[in-house]
Amino acid sequence: MEITEVKITLRNEDKLKAFVSVTFDNSFVIRGLKVINGKDGYFVSMPSRKRKDGTYQDIAHPINNDMRKLLENSILDEYERVRSEGAPEAPPEEVGAE
Repeated sequence: MEITEVKITLRNEDKLKAFVSVTFDNSFVIRGLKVINGKDGYFVSMPSRKRKDGTYQDIAHPINNDMRKLLENSILDEYERVRSEGAPEAPPEEVGAE
């Protein structure tokens, strides 16, 4: 399986730095990944949904460490490239805005 596209949409928020879409083999896309600025640096958050009990459950995620590393490295490399080019950031979303 090959990652054929990583699309980054920068955000201008404290922790949320980008939304990400990843395409595999030019035929399957996963949207809703996020680049997060955590206490130990940037990391990739998988797409998830909120459960009735208030916790979150990933709806797509790597099964093994090799795929996780490939995915994270591809996303974070593209994030740094887009950021260094000075791409415009989307403004922060207002709390409660829909």
